[in-house]
Amino acid sequence: MEDRLHMDNGLVPQKIMSVRLQDSTLKEVKDQASNKQAQILEPKPEPSLEIKPEQDGMEHVGRDDPKALGEEPKQRRGSASGSEPAGDSDRGGGPIEHYHLHLSSCHECLELENSTIESVKFASAENIPDLPYDYSSSLESVADETSPEREGRRVNLTGKAPNILLYVGSDSQEALGRFHEVRSVLADCVDIDSYVLYHLLEDSALRDPWTDNCLLLVIATRESIPEDLYQKFMAYLSQGGKVLGLSSSFTFGGFQVTNKGALRKTVQNLVFSKADQSEVKLSVLSSGCRYQEGPVRLSPGGLQGHLENDDKDRMIVHVPFGTHGGEAVLCQVHLELPPSSDIVQTPEDFNLLKSSNFRRYEVLREILTTLGLSCDMKQVPALTPLYLLSAAEEIRDPLMQWLGKHVDSEGEIKSSQLSLRFVSSYVSEVEITPSCIPVVTNMEAFSSENFNLEIYRQNLQTKQLGKVILFAEVTPTTMRLLDGLMFQTPQEMGLIAIAARQTQGKGRGGNAWLSPVGCALSTLLISIPLRSQLGQRIPFVQHLMSVAVVEAVRSIPKYQDINLRVKWPNDIYYSDLMKIGGVLVNSTLMGETFHILIGCGFNVTNSNPTICINDLVTEYNKQHKAELKPLRADYLIARVVTVLEKLIEEFQDKGPNSVLPLYYRYWVHSGQQVHLGSTDGPKVSIVGLDDSGFLQVHQEGGEVVTVHPDGNSFDMLRNLILPKRR
Repeated sequence: MEDRLHMDNGLVPQKIMSVRLQDSTLKEVKDQASNKQAQILEPKPEPSLEIKPEQDGMEHVGRDDPKALGEEPKQRRGSASGSEPAGDSDRGGGPIEHYHLHLSSCHECLELENSTIESVKFASAENIPDLPYDYSSSLESVADETSPEREGRRVNLTGKAPNILLYVGSDSQEALGRFHEVRSVLADCVDIDSYVLYHLLEDSALRDPWTDNCLLLVIATRESIPEDLYQKFMAYLSQGGKVLGLSSSFTFGGFQVTNKGALRKTVQNLVFSKADQSEVKLSVLSSGCRYQEGPVRLSPGGLQGHLENDDKDRMIVHVPFGTHGGEAVLCQVHLELPPSSDIVQTPEDFNLLKSSNFRRYEVLREILTTLGLSCDMKQVPALTPLYLLSAAEEIRDPLMQWLGKHVDSEGEIKSSQLSLRFVSSYVSEVEITPSCIPVVTNMEAFSSENFNLEIYRQNLQTKQLGKVILFAEVTPTTMRLLDGLMFQTPQEMGLIAIAARQTQGKGRGGNAWLSPVGCALSTLLISIPLRSQLGQRIPFVQHLMSVAVVEAVRSIPKYQDINLRVKWPNDIYYSDLMKIGGVLVNSTLMGETFHILIGCGFNVTNSNPTICINDLVTEYNKQHKAELKPLRADYLIARVVTVLEKLIEEFQDKGPNSVLPLYYRYWVHSGQQVHLGSTDGPKVSIVGLDDSGFLQVHQEGGEVVTVHPDGNSFDMLRNLILPKRR
């Protein structure tokens, strides 16, 4: 706002947000106003103090809700409407009034936002449903204690990517080994469905805008941290960032790390005080350092850890920073190392640490939970067999005949990555591995609560695409399932792989892709002639798929205002605020034909780690007093494939101009100004897509430049187009 908006008493607003007041609270505010005795609340000086208003989080819509669109009428599973937040009926009589705090108009917002290139993400041509803002101790996630459906899990509602970044010092083999050690122990603690752990290299930490996409920064190096990098870490803390120091030299707030050589590589007894003031006693491996008291006051009720020795050496401190909720937990005991670590010197030490290993994880989970992460423990699910299903009866017999001619003597079709063994039935004794998966051909044996074949059939209105289905409850990745079939199956079979859950999902550029239950996960096989409109413009395939996902939802009657969008080059967004899905395209040219695998995943019923379509539906119902039904993944996958086939037909018939109006209607970049490369890079305006599907930008006083998606990425949070560095 550039300090242009002020309030009484010289206050400057830090955020503008919608708030929902309970009836009793609202009456109290009115009474205060009428008596003209409202008092100004002055914040206490402790930097760790945070205000925690009652949350009104979005209600999770379960996949078993009988209102799920496309569910069979014969099924009766419950009566919850999903249109009101849990607990409202217990909040007293009378209707709840809504008072929203807004600028005078969206146009005014747009004018103010356009005055700075730093961000335009709160300006929109459409009304954006107000999502709950989190003022809890974690800026990135909030525990919705009022809703039993949350089961105590934290939900990231701020739109940040669910990234935990690990900084382990300079680039060396020793640092790489330390990275794997730290990553391994954290992966055992946090909810594997909600977070991705990345290695933060020193060069990248100085160059890239990682602070905007980091839920937790873990610093695990004894090396001194360069001054410019230290300032980056402190800037992240000042923005409300969370830091975990593991046997690191990093400190602040007047605390000092001092050596105590007698402790180095020795096993000591630690007394750890949890947030509820209960204590855990365990044997730990000391780093040889301790923390000395500084002038900054520790958080009341914060985590503490000291040795059971005469000096009661302080080994774990919980330090607040700034006024935006920044905080760090700093440790000088090796919580990151297993008892089998090379620096554990004697069998006696090993035994002591092994006996405390469970409590070591208890302490780590307490620290991570305090820093705002979910540590719900879940085992990686076991892989399940595939089922070969057909969406049309007339294709079943030709499919089985084709299989009979192409399997080997053992009933397998093999590729370089995977063997599919076709069997009439599956017995649990048969081992399933990522490289060898049984495929059950008997459709009568198929049943799944995550995929209803009849719903899929009813909503698939295609000539070819999506007719033959390979379905798995749990599989490594749907993209790999079609590897050995993509060059052999006839086009009219329209092969698609669908999974309820993936264990090794991949995104663009080698990024991990979180794939919990509730995502619509699929890989579709299509064939495009080289000498065709689309064959000459293959980059458009990812755009067509992205548009198909958005159109599949927004073309449902009454769902046209569910604000899904497309972001160049391959993402599906909620407005321009939060990513809700993505597309990955692999194409291979064989002769005169492109064989293309289109991988797609988008959140339908899973609120974690960011947001899902049914969250938007629920919020829309609250805002507009509507009764839109929650959606199902199988229903939407069928609609997406149907829309995609129509878009491909239109493109092949009339070229890019037949689909670009729909693409521009849904994309998030209209009139957007960005910087190329960095915040100091040249300022450009986004023009649109060129004839090949690449992004065009215009520099003031210059020419129109084409930006290729294979070499660049779009950073929505900073309005940057960043060249990829490999």
